[in-house]
Amino acid sequence: MSDILLHVAVGGLYAGLAVYFWRTRWRAPSPGAMRPREHLALLVPLALHGWLLARALILPESLHFGFGIALSAMLWLGVLIYAVENLFLNLDGMQPLLLPLAALAAPLPVLFPGLSGVSAYAASPSFRVHVFVSVAAYSVFTIAILHALLMSLVERRLHGAFRPGDAAPDVGRPAMGPWASLPPLLTLERMLFRLITIAFALLTLSLASGVLFSETLFGRPMRFDHKTLFALMSWMTFAALLVGRRIYGWRGRTALRWTLAGFVLLLLAYVGSRFVLEVVLGRS
Repeated sequence: MSDILLHVAVGGLYAGLAVYFWRTRWRAPSPGAMRPREHLALLVPLALHGWLLARALILPESLHFGFGIALSAMLWLGVLIYAVENLFLNLDGMQPLLLPLAALAAPLPVLFPGLSGVSAYAASPSFRVHVFVSVAAYSVFTIAILHALLMSLVERRLHGAFRPGDAAPDVGRPAMGPWASLPPLLTLERMLFRLITIAFALLTLSLASGVLFSETLFGRPMRFDHKTLFALMSWMTFAALLVGRRIYGWRGRTALRWTLAGFVLLLLAYVGSRFVLEVVLGRS
């Protein structure tokens, strides 16, 4: 089977699981936790997707890295983090948010492979570690964004359940659909900031390695270009969010806005710039 069919098959498996979890979690009256067979079903596209990425990123002597494989790797690692996290804490309700993104990202490496292979220095272990840390930061931030969106949905539902003037608010009504198995809102909020802290540490390590070892990693001194600017702006945004959380107790919509702003800046730093170069301008 060709690489194109394999990547499309992975996307199709993710999409099928997204539909399944939508029907059983968001539309079912009482979803319950993921069963072992559902974990195994998620493991199949996850393992195949990981193998395809390993062939592109780890196994070849020269590295070929464009925005397509960056997004694909980011979502693969995001699904992996979710799968591990869900073993310890029931997070039903996130699957229909995460799996459609993974389904769209899985075929991107063959649709947008980039225009040229990365030069020989990119095969060095230090460069591969730098790439892995960077992709890991993107991936953890992706899970954090989905956590934030899920928190926003839960908060909207709670506010809707207790509208002023209601004669009999649904205090005793059992939660339905994905809400039945989600942790409390405060628990989700603690998880969100734990994820942001981990992702911020990874982003800091990625930026520090890029600045300190630029000539070793990229074969040239560090340049202050648009990619560096967006990455630094993203780093400062998340730093401000963590400081605001620590000092001023930021939470809720304030935390969501800062998280979304930092994530958009981070996407523009690499994925957006590579998309413009490879697809819009037709350059590597």
